[in-house]
Amino acid sequence: MHTPLSDAALDQIFRTARTYRRSAAAWLPKPVSDEQFRAMYDLAKLGPTSANCSPARIVFVKTVEAKEKLKRALSEDNVAQTMAAPVTAIIGSDQVFYEALPRLYKESPEARSWFAGKPEVIAATAFRNSSLQGAYLIIAARVLGLDCGPMSGFNNALVDDLFFAGSAVKSNFLINIGYGNPAVIRPREERYAFDEACRIV
Repeated sequence: MHTPLSDAALDQIFRTARTYRRSAAAWLPKPVSDEQFRAMYDLAKLGPTSANCSPARIVFVKTVEAKEKLKRALSEDNVAQTMAAPVTAIIGSDQVFYEALPRLYKESPEARSWFAGKPEVIAATAFRNSSLQGAYLIIAARVLGLDCGPMSGFNNALVDDLFFAGSAVKSNFLINIGYGNPAVIRPREERYAFDEACRIV
């Protein structure tokens, strides 16, 4: 039997969790360990994707050298917050994910043929499911007591050249990860009410 999570857990994951961004002051000078990266991924990988295709490929940018490389691809507004974050996860999408379907989706031996030679289907599936997996990573980070600052605002082609050269992976979005500084949080922006965004039919 599944039971609802506690209010404290729901607060940590959603209700009081915030996006940390805008300046270097958004992040506390506290490191994130390689073990935490592994723990995040080991949770996030369990989230559902189409035919278990799992196209996300993640680079955790942590070292000074790697951060300087990433800096070249960032829009000006994203430089300070990204350089101050302990780590930035590059969420990429593998454009040949379907080659692994015989291993990942044994339920259907024909699964590879659903994608092979169909570039539009490949691109849409890779983008949609790597976006999902990036969202799962945000939730996993929050579950483990970390804060996130997901963002676009970078040169995708340059990031691909710098971090995915020689592969079929294309960058999707970035997530700064660490321990957020609550002192810089702005009031939460309004969200749509249920009746504005949803219908029951």
